[in-house]
Amino acid sequence: MSRGPNSVTVTAPARLHLGFLDLNGALGRRFGSIGLAIADLRTRVTVSRSTTQRVDGPDSERARRYLECLQASLSLDGAYHVHVTGAIPEHAGFGSGTQLALALAAAIRTLHDMPLDIRGDAFRLGRGRRSGVGIGLFSSGGVVVDGGSSNATRAAPIVSRIPFPDDWRVVIVLDRKRVGVHGQEETAAFGRLPPFPASDAAHMCRLVLMQALPAVAEADLVSFGRAIKEMQAILGAYFAPLQGGHPFASRDVATALELLESEGALGIGQSSWGPTGFAFVRSPIEAKRLVDFARMHPRCEALDVRACKGVNRGAEIETALVAAMPDL
Repeated sequence: MSRGPNSVTVTAPARLHLGFLDLNGALGRRFGSIGLAIADLRTRVTVSRSTTQRVDGPDSERARRYLECLQASLSLDGAYHVHVTGAIPEHAGFGSGTQLALALAAAIRTLHDMPLDIRGDAFRLGRGRRSGVGIGLFSSGGVVVDGGSSNATRAAPIVSRIPFPDDWRVVIVLDRKRVGVHGQEETAAFGRLPPFPASDAAHMCRLVLMQALPAVAEADLVSFGRAIKEMQAILGAYFAPLQGGHPFASRDVATALELLESEGALGIGQSSWGPTGFAFVRSPIEAKRLVDFARMHPRCEALDVRACKGVNRGAEIETALVAAMPDL
C-alpha cells in the first residue's frame, strides 16, 4: 500500500450570492461580489485510489469532466473512484459547480500530498471567471467580498471576510421547477445588457463597505438587511429584461419573499440568477415561525422553504488510510 491516504472526503457548503458590486468596470475591475456560506445544502465528494476509473453519484458527469481536467493539468495518470455522496442543487443560485470543482481538486491534491491551490484550481476548472465569492467561501466560510477580476488569467481576489452572526438565520426559498441562467447562456445574457451606470456601481460599493459589512461586524441585522435589499433592487431592475421584465426569476419566489417580508424578514433578494430567493431573520425562533408560516400559506405550497445557519468555516477535508480495493 502506498504512503499517505488512499481515500479523501471533502465537504463544502453551498453559498448565497448576495449581489455584484461593480458591473461597470471602468476602474479596471469588473463584477466583484458579496456572498455567504450556508449550512444544510452541501457538496460531499470522496476520492479513492483505484485500479479503474469510476465516477458515480449525483452530478457525476460534471465531476467526471473536472477529474479529467485535473489529471491533465496536474499530470496525474492514476485511476480514481470518485463518489459524489451529496450535491448542491444545480443552477439554483448556490454555486454548485464551483463547490464541486474545488472539492474534487482538494481531494485529489490531498490524496497526492500536494499543497492546495484553491484559486489556481478554480481557474483551471473554469470557475470564478466572474464572481470569486465561491472560491473565498470554500476557503473560509463566513461573509466574503471579492474585488472583481482585472484580467482573464486569474480569479478575483478575496478582499474581506467577516464571520456571520451565530444567532442570525437565512430563510431560503427554492423553486425546484426552474433553473437559473448558466453557462454559455449566462455569457450571452451579459452581452445583451446595456452598460451598467457608474453611479449605481459606486453606490453599491458604498452600500457594501459602509453599511453591509459594518452591520455584520456589529450584528446589526436591520442595517444589513437594508443594504442587501437596496443592492438587490438595483440589480433586479438591471437584470429584469432577461427575467421577463421582473426583478426575480421566479414569480412564486417573489411572492413568498413579499409574504416573509410582511412578517418581519429583512434583506430579501435573489441569489445570483436564481431562482432561489433569500431573507434574513435575527434568531432561530423567528426563523421557525416564518418557515412554518410560509409552508402553511397556499401561495407557497409549490416551494421548498427552509431556514439555514451561516457557516463560518471553509470546506472540511477528511482522510482515510483504508486498504485500496479493486473495483469489481
